[in-house]
Amino acid sequence: MDQAAATGGGKKSGDTAPVTGATDSGVTQIGKYKIVKKLGQGGMGEVYLGEDTKLGRKAAIKVLSKALAGKGDLIDRFYREARSMAKMNHDNAVSVYDVDQVDGLHYVAMEFVDGKSMQGWMDKLGKLPVGDALHVTLRCAEALQIAHSQSMVHRDIKPDNVMMTTKGKVKVADFGLAKATDEDMSMTQSGTGLGTPYYMAPEQARNAKHVDGRTDIYALGITLYYFLTGKLPFTGNSALEVIMNKEKGQFVAARRITPEVPEKLDLIIDKMIAKDLNSRCKDCAEVIKLLSSLGLESPSLSFIDAPDKVVQTAAGSPAGRAGPSMVQTPRAATTGVPKTSAEDASSKPSPASSAASAPAWIVQYRTAQGKETIAKLSVQQIQAGLKSGSLDAKAKCKKSAADQFLPIAHFPEFARQVESRLIKEKADKKAGDMKSIYADIDRQYSRRGWTRWLKNFASGTYGLITLIAWLTIIFGGIGGAFLYRKEIWDKFANSVNSAQTTTSPTTGQTPPVQPTPVSSTEAPK
Repeated sequence: MDQAAATGGGKKSGDTAPVTGATDSGVTQIGKYKIVKKLGQGGMGEVYLGEDTKLGRKAAIKVLSKALAGKGDLIDRFYREARSMAKMNHDNAVSVYDVDQVDGLHYVAMEFVDGKSMQGWMDKLGKLPVGDALHVTLRCAEALQIAHSQSMVHRDIKPDNVMMTTKGKVKVADFGLAKATDEDMSMTQSGTGLGTPYYMAPEQARNAKHVDGRTDIYALGITLYYFLTGKLPFTGNSALEVIMNKEKGQFVAARRITPEVPEKLDLIIDKMIAKDLNSRCKDCAEVIKLLSSLGLESPSLSFIDAPDKVVQTAAGSPAGRAGPSMVQTPRAATTGVPKTSAEDASSKPSPASSAASAPAWIVQYRTAQGKETIAKLSVQQIQAGLKSGSLDAKAKCKKSAADQFLPIAHFPEFARQVESRLIKEKADKKAGDMKSIYADIDRQYSRRGWTRWLKNFASGTYGLITLIAWLTIIFGGIGGAFLYRKEIWDKFANSVNSAQTTTSPTTGQTPPVQPTPVSSTEAPK
Protein backbone atom coordinates (compact mmCIF):
# COMPACT_ATOMS: atom_id res chain seq x y z
CA MET A 1 0.00 0.00 0.00
CA ASP A 2 1.17 3.49 -0.86
CA GLN A 3 2.60 5.32 2.15
CA ALA A 4 0.76 8.53 1.18
CA ALA A 5 -2.58 6.77 1.29
CA ALA A 6 -1.81 5.36 4.71
CA THR A 7 -1.04 8.79 6.14
CA GLY A 8 -3.77 10.58 4.23
CA GLY A 9 -1.42 13.26 2.94
CA GLY A 10 0.74 14.06 -0.02
CA LYS A 11 0.06 13.92 -3.74
CA LYS A 12 -0.70 11.08 -6.04
CA SER A 13 2.04 9.00 -7.56
CA GLY A 14 1.65 10.59 -10.97
CA ASP A 15 2.30 14.12 -9.74
CA THR A 16 5.75 15.55 -10.51
CA ALA A 17 6.12 18.22 -7.81
CA PRO A 18 5.74 17.11 -4.21
CA VAL A 19 4.12 19.17 -1.50
CA THR A 20 6.35 20.37 1.33
CA GLY A 21 7.27 17.36 3.44
CA ALA A 22 6.74 14.67 0.78
CA THR A 23 8.76 12.74 -1.78
CA ASP A 24 8.24 13.08 -5.53
CA SER A 25 5.74 10.22 -5.30
CA GLY A 26 3.91 11.87 -2.41
CA VAL A 27 5.37 9.79 0.45
CA THR A 28 5.59 11.83 3.67
CA GLN A 29 7.46 9.30 5.81
CA ILE A 30 9.95 6.53 5.04
CA GLY A 31 10.49 4.09 7.87
CA LYS A 32 11.10 6.15 11.01
CA TYR A 33 12.08 9.24 9.01
CA LYS A 34 9.58 12.02 8.38
CA ILE A 35 10.27 13.79 5.08
CA VAL A 36 10.91 17.53 5.54
CA LYS A 37 11.91 18.65 2.03
CA LYS A 38 13.78 17.62 -1.09
CA LEU A 39 17.49 18.42 -1.14
CA GLY A 40 18.46 17.32 -4.63
CA GLN A 41 18.62 14.69 -7.34
CA GLY A 42 21.40 12.13 -7.62
CA GLY A 43 22.45 9.69 -10.32
CA MET A 44 20.56 6.84 -8.66
CA GLY A 45 17.67 8.68 -7.06
CA GLU A 46 16.46 11.60 -4.96
CA VAL A 47 17.84 12.98 -1.70
CA TYR A 48 15.54 14.37 0.99
CA LEU A 49 15.94 16.02 4.35
CA GLY A 50 14.34 13.78 6.93
CA GLU A 51 13.85 13.79 10.65
CA ASP A 52 14.29 10.72 12.82
CA THR A 53 10.96 10.46 14.69
CA LYS A 54 12.59 8.40 17.46
CA LEU A 55 15.88 10.25 18.02
CA GLY A 56 14.83 13.69 16.79
CA ARG A 57 17.94 14.19 14.63
CA LYS A 58 18.07 15.31 11.02
CA ALA A 59 19.18 12.93 8.30
CA ALA A 60 19.74 12.98 4.56
CA ILE A 61 17.55 10.28 3.03
CA LYS A 62 18.70 8.92 -0.32
CA VAL A 63 15.95 7.02 -2.12
CA LEU A 64 16.62 4.73 -5.08
CA SER A 65 14.44 5.83 -8.00
CA LYS A 66 11.61 3.50 -8.97
CA ALA A 67 12.94 3.35 -12.52
CA LEU A 68 16.07 1.64 -11.16
CA ALA A 69 14.43 -0.31 -8.34
CA GLY A 70 13.48 -3.13 -10.73
CA LYS A 71 17.09 -3.81 -11.72
CA GLY A 72 18.72 -6.30 -9.38
CA ASP A 73 22.30 -5.31 -10.15
CA LEU A 74 21.60 -1.64 -9.35
CA ILE A 75 19.87 -2.57 -6.10
CA ASP A 76 22.96 -4.60 -5.18
CA ARG A 77 25.12 -1.57 -5.96
CA PHE A 78 22.85 0.70 -3.91
CA TYR A 79 23.24 -1.49 -0.83
CA ARG A 80 26.93 -1.94 -1.51
CA GLU A 81 27.28 1.84 -1.51
CA ALA A 82 25.51 2.02 1.84
CA ARG A 83 27.74 -0.70 3.30
CA SER A 84 30.85 1.12 2.05
CA MET A 85 29.74 4.35 3.66
CA ALA A 86 28.80 2.56 6.89
CA LYS A 87 32.38 1.29 7.24
CA MET A 88 33.64 4.86 7.42
CA ASN A 89 33.77 5.70 11.09
CA HIS A 90 35.66 8.98 11.05
CA ASP A 91 34.90 12.48 12.22
CA ASN A 92 35.63 13.91 8.76
CA ALA A 93 33.46 11.47 6.80
CA VAL A 94 29.70 11.51 6.35
CA SER A 95 28.19 8.77 8.56
CA VAL A 96 25.50 6.27 7.56
CA TYR A 97 22.65 5.74 10.03
CA ASP A 98 20.45 3.19 8.35
CA VAL A 99 19.71 1.31 5.12
CA ASP A 100 16.47 -0.52 4.40
CA GLN A 101 13.44 -0.79 2.15
CA VAL A 102 9.83 0.07 2.93
CA ASP A 103 6.92 -0.65 0.60
CA GLY A 104 9.26 -1.09 -2.34
CA LEU A 105 11.30 2.06 -1.59
CA HIS A 106 14.97 1.35 -1.07
CA TYR A 107 16.65 4.07 1.01
CA VAL A 108 19.76 4.93 2.97
CA ALA A 109 19.73 7.44 5.83
CA MET A 110 22.96 9.33 6.41
CA GLU A 111 24.35 12.28 8.32
CA PHE A 112 22.92 15.63 7.23
CA VAL A 113 25.57 18.30 6.65
CA ASP A 114 24.18 21.77 7.36
CA GLY A 115 26.44 23.60 4.95
CA LYS A 116 27.59 23.45 1.37
CA SER A 117 30.27 21.73 -0.67
CA MET A 118 33.76 23.07 -1.22
CA GLN A 119 32.81 23.55 -4.87
CA GLY A 120 30.15 25.98 -3.66
CA TRP A 121 32.78 27.83 -1.62
CA MET A 122 35.20 27.85 -4.58
CA ASP A 123 32.48 29.33 -6.78
CA LYS A 124 32.21 32.13 -4.24
CA LEU A 125 35.87 32.64 -3.26
CA GLY A 126 37.74 31.78 -6.49
CA LYS A 127 40.64 30.22 -4.59
CA LEU A 128 41.79 29.61 -1.02
CA PRO A 129 44.71 30.91 1.04
CA VAL A 130 47.48 28.34 1.49
CA GLY A 131 46.57 27.70 5.14
CA ASP A 132 42.89 27.05 4.37
CA ALA A 133 43.69 24.82 1.38
CA LEU A 134 45.99 22.69 3.53
CA HIS A 135 43.42 22.50 6.34
CA VAL A 136 40.73 21.07 4.05
CA THR A 137 43.14 18.76 2.20
CA LEU A 138 44.58 17.32 5.42
CA ARG A 139 41.10 16.56 6.78
CA CYS A 140 40.28 14.69 3.58
CA ALA A 141 43.58 12.81 3.75
CA GLU A 142 42.88 11.75 7.34
CA ALA A 143 39.44 10.40 6.38
CA LEU A 144 40.85 8.62 3.33
CA GLN A 145 43.62 7.09 5.44
CA ILE A 146 40.95 5.27 7.48
CA ALA A 147 39.10 4.21 4.33
CA HIS A 148 42.26 2.81 2.76
CA SER A 149 43.13 0.94 5.95
CA GLN A 150 39.78 -0.84 5.51
CA SER A 151 40.65 -1.75 1.90
CA MET A 152 38.30 0.91 0.52
CA VAL A 153 38.98 3.37 -2.30
CA HIS A 154 36.69 6.39 -2.72
CA ARG A 155 37.37 6.87 -6.47
CA ASP A 156 35.53 10.19 -6.76
CA ILE A 157 37.36 12.77 -4.62
CA LYS A 158 36.53 16.28 -5.85
CA PRO A 159 35.35 19.60 -4.33
CA ASP A 160 31.72 18.61 -4.90
CA ASN A 161 32.18 15.64 -2.59
CA VAL A 162 33.93 17.61 0.17
CA MET A 163 31.21 19.09 2.38
CA MET A 164 31.65 21.90 4.88
CA THR A 165 29.41 22.42 7.91
CA THR A 166 28.42 25.89 9.02
CA LYS A 167 30.99 25.59 11.83
CA GLY A 168 33.79 24.67 9.45
CA LYS A 169 34.04 20.91 9.87
CA VAL A 170 35.17 19.06 6.74
CA LYS A 171 33.11 16.03 5.73
CA VAL A 172 34.07 13.70 2.88
CA ALA A 173 30.83 12.62 1.25
CA ASP A 174 29.53 10.26 -1.40
CA PHE A 175 31.40 7.02 -1.02
CA GLY A 176 28.93 5.81 -3.64
CA LEU A 177 31.76 4.95 -6.01
CA ALA A 178 33.81 3.45 -3.18
CA LYS A 179 35.06 -0.03 -3.93
CA ALA A 180 36.39 -2.60 -1.52
CA THR A 181 39.70 -3.69 -3.03
CA ASP A 182 39.13 -7.30 -2.03
CA GLU A 183 35.48 -7.62 -3.09
CA ASP A 184 34.06 -9.56 -6.03
CA MET A 185 34.94 -7.60 -9.17
CA SER A 186 31.69 -8.67 -10.83
CA MET A 187 29.97 -6.08 -8.64
CA THR A 188 31.76 -3.31 -10.56
CA GLN A 189 30.95 -3.39 -14.25
CA SER A 190 33.29 -1.96 -16.87
CA GLY A 191 32.64 1.71 -17.38
CA THR A 192 30.78 2.02 -14.09
CA GLY A 193 32.00 4.36 -11.39
CA LEU A 194 34.74 6.04 -13.38
CA GLY A 195 34.64 9.22 -11.33
CA THR A 196 35.10 12.73 -12.70
CA PRO A 197 37.59 13.10 -15.61
CA TYR A 198 39.14 16.35 -14.33
CA TYR A 199 40.12 14.71 -11.02
CA MET A 200 40.42 11.10 -12.13
CA ALA A 201 43.82 9.39 -12.04
CA PRO A 202 45.17 8.09 -15.38
CA GLU A 203 45.15 4.47 -14.22
CA GLN A 204 41.49 4.82 -13.19
CA ALA A 205 40.60 5.97 -16.70
CA ARG A 206 42.44 2.97 -18.16
CA ASN A 207 40.90 0.38 -15.83
CA ALA A 208 38.50 1.48 -13.09
CA LYS A 209 38.41 -2.01 -11.55
CA HIS A 210 42.06 -2.22 -10.55
CA VAL A 211 42.91 0.83 -8.47
CA ASP A 212 44.25 1.44 -4.98
CA GLY A 213 44.59 4.30 -2.49
CA ARG A 214 47.05 6.14 -4.71
CA THR A 215 44.13 6.85 -7.05
CA ASP A 216 42.47 8.89 -4.29
CA ILE A 217 45.79 10.64 -3.57
CA TYR A 218 45.96 11.76 -7.20
CA ALA A 219 42.41 13.19 -7.08
CA LEU A 220 43.19 14.87 -3.75
CA GLY A 221 46.32 16.43 -5.29
CA ILE A 222 44.26 17.83 -8.18
CA THR A 223 41.77 19.15 -5.62
CA LEU A 224 44.56 20.85 -3.62
CA TYR A 225 45.92 22.41 -6.85
CA TYR A 226 42.42 23.72 -7.62
CA PHE A 227 42.02 25.14 -4.09
CA LEU A 228 45.32 27.04 -4.40
CA THR A 229 44.97 28.34 -7.97
CA GLY A 230 41.28 28.31 -8.83
CA LYS A 231 42.28 26.41 -11.98
CA LEU A 232 42.65 22.77 -13.00
CA PRO A 233 46.06 21.44 -14.05
CA PHE A 234 44.63 19.36 -16.90
CA THR A 235 41.83 20.56 -19.16
CA GLY A 236 40.45 19.77 -22.60
CA ASN A 237 37.42 20.06 -24.86
CA SER A 238 36.37 16.49 -24.10
CA ALA A 239 36.91 13.83 -21.46
CA LEU A 240 39.25 12.00 -23.85
CA GLU A 241 41.38 15.12 -24.37
CA VAL A 242 41.61 15.68 -20.60
CA ILE A 243 42.76 12.09 -20.07
CA MET A 244 45.30 12.34 -22.91
CA ASN A 245 46.74 15.51 -21.36
CA LYS A 246 47.05 13.67 -18.05
CA GLU A 247 48.97 10.89 -19.78
CA LYS A 248 51.46 13.52 -20.94
CA GLY A 249 51.79 14.70 -17.33
CA GLN A 250 52.65 18.31 -18.23
CA PHE A 251 50.97 21.16 -16.36
CA VAL A 252 51.66 24.68 -15.12
CA ALA A 253 53.12 24.68 -11.61
CA ALA A 254 50.75 26.03 -8.95
CA ARG A 255 53.47 28.46 -7.84
CA ARG A 256 53.48 30.15 -11.25
CA ILE A 257 49.76 30.87 -10.95
CA THR A 258 49.76 31.69 -7.23
CA PRO A 259 53.16 33.05 -6.12
CA GLU A 260 52.18 32.58 -2.44
CA VAL A 261 52.52 28.81 -2.87
CA PRO A 262 55.89 27.77 -1.38
CA GLU A 263 58.23 25.75 -3.55
CA LYS A 264 58.11 22.83 -1.11
CA LEU A 265 54.33 22.66 -1.45
CA ASP A 266 54.71 22.79 -5.21
CA LEU A 267 56.97 19.73 -5.03
CA ILE A 268 54.49 17.87 -2.82
CA ILE A 269 51.70 18.55 -5.33
CA ASP A 270 53.97 17.21 -8.09
CA LYS A 271 54.43 14.04 -6.05
CA MET A 272 50.70 13.67 -5.37
CA ILE A 273 49.69 13.95 -9.03
CA ALA A 274 52.60 12.11 -10.62
CA LYS A 275 51.25 10.02 -13.51
CA ASP A 276 53.62 7.19 -12.59
CA LEU A 277 52.21 5.26 -9.63
CA ASN A 278 55.67 4.46 -8.30
CA SER A 279 56.58 8.17 -8.23
CA ARG A 280 53.38 9.15 -6.42
CA CYS A 281 52.96 9.33 -2.64
CA LYS A 282 52.59 5.74 -1.53
CA ASP A 283 49.77 6.35 1.00
CA CYS A 284 47.83 9.05 2.83
CA ALA A 285 50.15 8.80 5.82
CA GLU A 286 52.95 10.13 3.62
CA VAL A 287 50.70 12.89 2.30
CA ILE A 288 49.79 13.94 5.85
CA LYS A 289 53.45 13.92 6.91
CA LEU A 290 54.60 16.01 3.97
CA LEU A 291 51.82 18.58 4.16
CA SER A 292 51.82 18.96 7.94
CA SER A 293 55.63 19.27 8.07
CA LEU A 294 55.34 22.57 6.17
CA GLY A 295 53.80 24.16 9.26
CA LEU A 296 51.45 26.26 7.11
CA GLU A 297 48.08 24.72 7.94
CA SER A 298 45.47 27.07 9.41
CA PRO A 299 43.90 25.66 12.60
CA SER A 300 40.52 27.00 11.45
CA LEU A 301 39.11 28.25 8.17
CA SER A 302 39.24 31.97 7.49
CA PHE A 303 36.10 31.96 5.34
CA ILE A 304 33.91 30.42 8.07
CA ASP A 305 32.21 33.09 10.15
CA ALA A 306 31.02 31.31 13.28
CA PRO A 307 31.82 32.13 16.92
CA ASP A 308 32.31 28.45 17.75
CA LYS A 309 33.96 27.32 14.54
CA VAL A 310 35.95 24.11 14.52
CA VAL A 311 39.67 24.23 15.26
CA GLN A 312 41.41 21.15 13.92
CA THR A 313 44.97 20.37 12.86
CA ALA A 314 47.03 17.41 11.76
CA ALA A 315 49.36 15.51 14.05
CA GLY A 316 52.89 16.76 13.46
CA SER A 317 51.84 20.27 12.54
CA PRO A 318 52.96 23.06 14.92
CA ALA A 319 49.43 23.48 16.29
CA GLY A 320 48.44 19.86 16.45
CA ARG A 321 51.17 17.59 17.76
CA ALA A 322 48.96 16.36 20.57
CA GLY A 323 46.92 14.14 18.28
CA PRO A 324 45.47 13.62 14.81
CA SER A 325 42.81 16.26 15.37
CA MET A 326 41.68 18.51 18.16
CA VAL A 327 39.10 21.13 19.04
CA GLN A 328 39.96 24.13 21.16
CA THR A 329 38.70 24.08 24.76
CA PRO A 330 39.18 26.67 27.50
CA ARG A 331 42.36 26.24 29.52
CA ALA A 332 42.00 24.72 33.00
CA ALA A 333 38.37 23.86 32.30
CA THR A 334 38.55 20.82 34.59
CA THR A 335 39.49 22.79 37.70
CA GLY A 336 37.84 26.08 36.94
CA VAL A 337 40.93 27.91 38.25
CA PRO A 338 43.35 29.20 35.61
CA LYS A 339 47.05 28.81 36.26
CA THR A 340 49.04 31.88 37.06
CA SER A 341 52.01 32.89 34.96
CA ALA A 342 54.31 31.89 37.82
CA GLU A 343 52.76 28.44 37.99
CA ASP A 344 53.08 28.09 34.21
CA ALA A 345 56.75 29.09 34.40
CA SER A 346 57.50 26.75 37.30
CA SER A 347 55.83 23.82 35.57
CA LYS A 348 58.10 24.13 32.53
CA PRO A 349 61.75 23.03 32.75
CA SER A 350 64.30 25.71 31.95
CA PRO A 351 66.24 25.38 28.67
CA ALA A 352 69.50 24.98 30.57
CA SER A 353 68.22 22.12 32.73
CA SER A 354 66.64 20.45 29.68
CA ALA A 355 69.89 20.63 27.73
CA ALA A 356 71.91 19.34 30.66
CA SER A 357 69.61 16.39 31.27
CA ALA A 358 69.18 15.50 27.59
CA PRO A 359 71.02 12.31 26.59
CA ALA A 360 73.87 12.75 24.10
CA TRP A 361 73.75 10.94 20.76
CA ILE A 362 76.84 9.89 18.82
CA VAL A 363 76.63 11.39 15.36
CA GLN A 364 78.81 10.58 12.35
CA TYR A 365 78.70 13.19 9.60
CA ARG A 366 80.75 15.10 7.05
CA THR A 367 81.60 18.76 7.51
CA ALA A 368 81.22 21.38 4.81
CA GLN A 369 84.90 20.76 3.93
CA GLY A 370 84.17 17.05 3.41
CA LYS A 371 85.91 15.85 6.55
CA GLU A 372 84.26 12.91 8.35
CA THR A 373 83.56 13.80 11.97
CA ILE A 374 82.07 12.08 15.01
CA ALA A 375 80.47 14.20 17.74
CA LYS A 376 78.15 13.87 20.71
CA LEU A 377 75.03 15.96 20.24
CA SER A 378 71.65 16.28 21.94
CA VAL A 379 68.37 15.67 20.14
CA GLN A 380 67.76 19.43 19.94
CA GLN A 381 71.23 20.04 18.48
CA ILE A 382 70.76 17.33 15.86
CA GLN A 383 67.33 18.70 14.88
CA ALA A 384 68.73 22.21 14.66
CA GLY A 385 71.69 20.95 12.60
CA LEU A 386 69.37 19.23 10.12
CA LYS A 387 67.26 22.35 9.88
CA SER A 388 70.24 24.67 9.33
CA GLY A 389 72.01 22.32 6.92
CA SER A 390 75.12 21.73 9.00
CA LEU A 391 74.01 18.08 9.14
CA ASP A 392 72.88 16.42 5.94
CA ALA A 393 70.35 13.62 5.52
CA LYS A 394 73.19 11.10 4.96
CA ALA A 395 74.47 11.48 8.51
CA LYS A 396 74.42 8.42 10.82
CA CYS A 397 73.96 8.20 14.56
CA LYS A 398 73.54 5.87 17.52
CA LYS A 399 72.38 6.21 21.11
CA SER A 400 75.36 4.54 22.78
CA ALA A 401 78.87 3.37 21.96
CA ALA A 402 77.74 -0.26 21.97
CA ASP A 403 75.12 0.38 19.27
CA GLN A 404 75.66 0.33 15.53
CA PHE A 405 75.58 3.48 13.41
CA LEU A 406 72.28 3.75 11.52
CA PRO A 407 71.03 6.38 9.04
CA ILE A 408 69.68 9.35 10.94
CA ALA A 409 66.32 9.02 9.17
CA HIS A 410 65.92 5.64 10.89
CA PHE A 411 65.16 7.33 14.20
CA PRO A 412 61.65 8.83 14.68
CA GLU A 413 63.13 11.75 16.64
CA PHE A 414 64.68 13.09 13.43
CA ALA A 415 62.43 11.67 10.69
CA ARG A 416 60.49 14.90 10.17
CA GLN A 417 63.62 17.06 10.00
CA VAL A 418 65.27 14.64 7.55
CA GLU A 419 62.16 14.67 5.40
CA SER A 420 62.10 18.47 5.39
CA ARG A 421 65.80 18.50 4.59
CA LEU A 422 65.32 16.14 1.64
CA ILE A 423 62.47 18.28 0.33
CA LYS A 424 64.69 21.36 0.58
CA GLU A 425 67.58 19.59 -1.15
CA LYS A 426 65.24 18.48 -3.90
CA ALA A 427 63.88 22.01 -4.21
CA ASP A 428 67.43 23.42 -4.31
CA LYS A 429 68.41 20.87 -6.94
CA LYS A 430 65.34 21.71 -8.97
CA ALA A 431 66.11 25.42 -8.67
CA GLY A 432 69.73 24.72 -9.67
CA ASP A 433 68.58 22.67 -12.63
CA MET A 434 66.26 25.47 -13.69
CA LYS A 435 69.07 28.02 -13.35
CA SER A 436 71.27 25.79 -15.48
CA ILE A 437 68.52 25.45 -18.08
CA TYR A 438 67.94 29.21 -18.15
CA ALA A 439 71.68 29.85 -18.37
CA ASP A 440 71.93 27.42 -21.28
CA ILE A 441 69.00 29.14 -22.97
CA ASP A 442 70.72 32.50 -22.48
CA ARG A 443 73.95 31.11 -23.95
CA GLN A 444 72.11 29.67 -26.91
CA TYR A 445 70.27 32.96 -27.42
CA SER A 446 73.53 34.90 -27.24
CA ARG A 447 75.23 32.56 -29.69
CA ARG A 448 72.23 32.76 -31.94
CA GLY A 449 72.37 36.57 -31.77
CA TRP A 450 76.05 36.67 -32.71
CA THR A 451 75.49 34.15 -35.50
CA ARG A 452 72.56 36.15 -36.82
CA TRP A 453 74.61 39.38 -36.71
CA LEU A 454 77.52 37.79 -38.55
CA LYS A 455 75.23 36.35 -41.17
CA ASN A 456 73.53 39.67 -41.65
CA PHE A 457 76.87 41.44 -41.75
CA ALA A 458 78.30 38.93 -44.20
CA SER A 459 75.19 39.08 -46.31
CA GLY A 460 75.28 42.88 -46.29
CA THR A 461 79.03 43.01 -47.04
CA TYR A 462 78.69 40.56 -49.91
CA GLY A 463 75.86 42.60 -51.36
CA LEU A 464 77.84 45.83 -51.00
CA ILE A 465 80.96 44.36 -52.65
CA THR A 466 78.88 43.00 -55.51
CA LEU A 467 77.24 46.40 -56.07
CA ILE A 468 80.60 48.19 -56.03
CA ALA A 469 82.01 45.71 -58.55
CA TRP A 470 79.11 46.20 -60.92
CA LEU A 471 79.27 49.97 -60.60
CA THR A 472 83.05 49.87 -61.24
CA ILE A 473 82.54 47.81 -64.35
CA ILE A 474 79.76 50.03 -65.66
CA PHE A 475 81.32 53.41 -64.91
CA GLY A 476 84.82 52.14 -65.81
CA GLY A 477 83.54 51.10 -69.19
CA ILE A 478 81.85 54.43 -69.78
CA GLY A 479 84.93 56.39 -68.60
CA GLY A 480 87.32 54.33 -70.75
CA ALA A 481 85.14 54.84 -73.81
CA PHE A 482 85.15 58.59 -73.21
CA LEU A 483 88.94 58.82 -72.71
CA TYR A 484 89.80 56.76 -75.77
CA ARG A 485 87.00 57.96 -77.97
CA LYS A 486 89.40 59.24 -80.76
CA GLU A 487 91.33 55.99 -80.96
CA ILE A 488 88.14 54.04 -80.88
CA TRP A 489 86.64 56.19 -83.63
CA ASP A 490 89.78 55.87 -85.80
CA LYS A 491 89.77 52.14 -85.40
CA PHE A 492 86.13 52.03 -86.24
CA ALA A 493 86.67 54.26 -89.39
CA ASN A 494 89.65 52.19 -90.55
CA SER A 495 87.70 49.01 -90.17
CA VAL A 496 84.90 50.50 -92.26
CA ASN A 497 87.28 51.78 -94.97
CA SER A 498 89.05 48.45 -95.08
CA ALA A 499 85.79 46.74 -95.66
CA GLN A 500 84.90 49.13 -98.48
CA THR A 501 88.23 48.60 -100.33
CA THR A 502 87.90 44.87 -100.36
CA THR A 503 84.31 44.79 -101.53
CA SER A 504 82.57 46.36 -104.57
CA PRO A 505 80.26 49.08 -103.60
CA THR A 506 77.71 48.11 -106.29
CA THR A 507 77.96 44.44 -106.99
CA GLY A 508 79.89 43.27 -104.01
CA GLN A 509 82.31 41.44 -106.45
CA THR A 510 86.10 41.73 -106.68
CA PRO A 511 87.12 44.29 -109.48
CA PRO A 512 89.12 42.99 -112.53
CA VAL A 513 92.94 43.35 -112.59
CA GLN A 514 94.10 46.29 -114.78
CA PRO A 515 97.11 45.80 -117.26
CA THR A 516 100.37 47.48 -116.38
CA PRO A 517 101.01 50.44 -118.76
CA VAL A 518 104.04 50.23 -121.17
CA SER A 519 106.67 52.99 -121.28
CA SER A 520 106.77 55.18 -124.44
CA THR A 521 110.49 54.69 -124.97
CA GLU A 522 110.22 50.99 -125.17
CA ALA A 523 109.44 49.89 -128.75
CA PRO A 524 107.55 46.78 -129.46
CA LYS A 525 109.43 43.99 -130.99
